[in-house]
Amino acid sequence: MSVKDTFFVMLIVGVMSLVGNLVGFKNGIVEAIPGMLILILISIAGVALAKFIPVRIPSVAYIVTLACILTFPGVPSAAFINAAMKKVSFLALTTPILAYAGIAIGKDLDTFKKAGWRIVVLSCVVFVGTYIGSAVIAQFILKMLGQI
Repeated sequence: MSVKDTFFVMLIVGVMSLVGNLVGFKNGIVEAIPGMLILILISIAGVALAKFIPVRIPSVAYIVTLACILTFPGVPSAAFINAAMKKVSFLALTTPILAYAGIAIGKDLDTFKKAGWRIVVLSCVVFVGTYIGSAVIAQFILKMLGQI
């Protein structure tokens, strides 16, 4: 997928997220546009870095690194970006992304059918393992901080 195609998909997801942000979380579209544009620009920059830097690192690593750097306290852009992000709900972002993932899986349904029942069992084991692992880590950290 080219950077141009990636930008187009991110723009569509951004518009869908803005609508979901308005409907589900009562955050106005106009107020959320700066935060959404920042998210899209950081994502595009991360995808571009992954394509042009010769080291084989997933684009999500570049996106997370850029976002962390730009929002780190003391960085001049941090206050503005954090204020803009408060108007964009995380759950409003996940809905179109999950829908897109579902469509992508649906496109490869024949491959999915060939995997059979084993993929369902594997998915359940991964989900349960991830949940238990997250709960154990959260329990440990909250206990360490004296919250529980």
